[in-house]
Amino acid sequence: MSHPELLRPARRAPRRQQSRGHIRLAVGISLTVLSVTPVAFAAGVLPQGGTYVAGAGTITSQGNGLVVTQPGSTRGVIDWNSFSIGRHNSVTFDNGSGATLNRVTGGSPSAILGRLSATGSLYVINPQGVVVGSSGVITTGGRFVASTLDICNDAFMQGSSLTLSGNSNAAVINLGKISSSGGDVFLIARHDVINAGTVAAPNGTAELAAGEQVLLQDAAGSRQVFVQTGSQGTVVNKGRITAAQISLQAADGNVYALAGSGTRIRATGTASRDGHVWLVADSGRVEQYGTITANNADGSGGTVDTQAAQLTFGRHAAVHAAKWNLSTPDFTIDDSAAHALQRSLNAGTSIDIATTGANGATGDLGVASSLRWQGPASLTLAAYRNVSVTTGTTIANNGAGNLTLRADASGIDNGGSVANNGTVDWSKSTGIVSALYDMNGSFSPGTLVSNATWQAPLYSGLVTQITGYQLVNSVADLQNIENNLAGNYALGKDLDAGNSAFQTLGFAAGTSFTGQFDGMWHTISNLSPRFEAVFGDIGPNGVVRDVNVNANLGQVDFFFDNGAAILAIQNHGTIANVFTSGAITSGNLGNEFAGLVATNFGLVARSGSSATVRADTAAGGLVVSNKGTIIESYATGPVLGFASRGSAGGLAGSFLGNTGTITQSFASGSVSGLAFHGGICASCGDLGNDVYWNVQTTGQPASGGNLPAANGLTTAQMSNPASFVGWDFGPNGVWVMLPGATQPVLAWQVAPH
Repeated sequence: MSHPELLRPARRAPRRQQSRGHIRLAVGISLTVLSVTPVAFAAGVLPQGGTYVAGAGTITSQGNGLVVTQPGSTRGVIDWNSFSIGRHNSVTFDNGSGATLNRVTGGSPSAILGRLSATGSLYVINPQGVVVGSSGVITTGGRFVASTLDICNDAFMQGSSLTLSGNSNAAVINLGKISSSGGDVFLIARHDVINAGTVAAPNGTAELAAGEQVLLQDAAGSRQVFVQTGSQGTVVNKGRITAAQISLQAADGNVYALAGSGTRIRATGTASRDGHVWLVADSGRVEQYGTITANNADGSGGTVDTQAAQLTFGRHAAVHAAKWNLSTPDFTIDDSAAHALQRSLNAGTSIDIATTGANGATGDLGVASSLRWQGPASLTLAAYRNVSVTTGTTIANNGAGNLTLRADASGIDNGGSVANNGTVDWSKSTGIVSALYDMNGSFSPGTLVSNATWQAPLYSGLVTQITGYQLVNSVADLQNIENNLAGNYALGKDLDAGNSAFQTLGFAAGTSFTGQFDGMWHTISNLSPRFEAVFGDIGPNGVVRDVNVNANLGQVDFFFDNGAAILAIQNHGTIANVFTSGAITSGNLGNEFAGLVATNFGLVARSGSSATVRADTAAGGLVVSNKGTIIESYATGPVLGFASRGSAGGLAGSFLGNTGTITQSFASGSVSGLAFHGGICASCGDLGNDVYWNVQTTGQPASGGNLPAANGLTTAQMSNPASFVGWDFGPNGVWVMLPGATQPVLAWQVAPH
């Protein structure tokens, strides 16, 4: 009797033999070959010697089968002398939605050649090994667990998380069909876990794990098996696995995702579980030879995570998903890896490769083979230290794909550099290319070919299609921008500026920032109470984008001639996708404060503030004076002009200085000024008819400008997207109304980055 191949192509599979009522299966795996190691087990007709040792139930014979009845959806533990099922026999567990742990105390492995079923969950624990033969069929309504590691009875009966442990060298092998209609499938062993049949858990997870100690949890939205102590074991999938989420985990051992016809590993997702596949061998090897697919229940792409000390790809390796994340100590993209990446990118899978520098590795990431793909998928190469592209190598996209070459991915200023000795060709792409390197590192651009017809997406703040950025990884790096205010910078990670002596960039010298600052969706928090803004003046060509800034400036008791704000004193350039929070308040006369920028001469787009603003002369939720353009922006923080002559506006606070335009924006924070005040501005003229304010929360019946009273909305109206005429709340729109929210937010604020 033969069984499916357990070897990769071009090697002969071991054979399963039947003789004298015994079955011998030879399976053993090294880094390069499957060797033959005998594992003998008795193919008993039916389980023998079963006794409940916890909980209660009955075990009865019915023809060629056993029926185990465990009433009331309870939990129970049965010790058996042996637990095997002949080809034409069956064992049925009528345990409602409960769970039954079956522990084999005798000396023979479990051979499931017939049918095993349960209405609830079923655990088969046998340190001598568990084999589901090619004729074996297992179906459960709840979990199915097969393991050579043991479980504490008390923990099982309590229904809590389970720790499985043991030192058995036996294997858990599936050559047949295992399915759970409502739960999960877990195959766990210390030595080898092999699936050469089919495993299906459409509403749960299917997880194969090798380790000496394994934690089994109950999680509704993610994987549930975690190897706590490795065993240099092996996990092999040669068959087919279909589940909402799938994990193959061997910790310090090896994971083999072998090739075959069609997709062998397919995550389908559910309403509560995103389609997700994990291949994990932290200090071991993952070898992928076939196609892995991950989709969510709505048909959108899922995620595949591959994590190992060593990665190997066969000639058919590919991932079909929205995202493929690969993590390894260091990595060189050779021909086999490049082909696997290209197949995946061409299938629409965006790829993020990160090197960690673990285990004493350099943490470098090299591209030694050309990568060319079509379509919108993006590629990120993020190295712990350096990224390099070999001479003669080309990276090219024909479509809308982005490329990111990121040195020092941890943001620790380790001198990470980017060296392009080849060619980056984006002449046929509408995507962007970013090279990110440390201030104490370097960038060798090599040959960079951009698209002559490229145009920046609307209000993205992008200036060039291909850009090299110095990484800002510390407050010291942030301050060092002052050494070159015309440079291009990117925030490498969230920064906590607490207890720092940061000074406003360019303020002392009266020099404008004319470069690009890309926050990469990170946050700068806890800025010093004695600063005027992050930037003094953003010049006409300057751009600040994609960043959150938090400052709590307490009682600012000194005077700023040009006003003060959290992001900038003046803006003559572009501020896009920026949000500020915290507070900027004053107990001094003559001050003018705002949540985002004091005076705007340029463009403020898709930005906002929730900061508390309190000033004497003028207070604005977003700006003090708007002499430029504000579009698709908002403010929600309380605004107070506290002196007898003080003016206040939900968006703009100046009484005389608002000569610019404001469109598709709103204000909802409380507004109070002893002299001049309005829901949108203290006084302004050019407000678009798509600008709104909350009359209840601002406390203002009028806009302070040229808007009719109808643009003042109640909180109930602010909660309804239909109230905002002309605003885009569509799937790819600018605005989002979150469930239960009382006002919109910008889509970029809730999008994954």
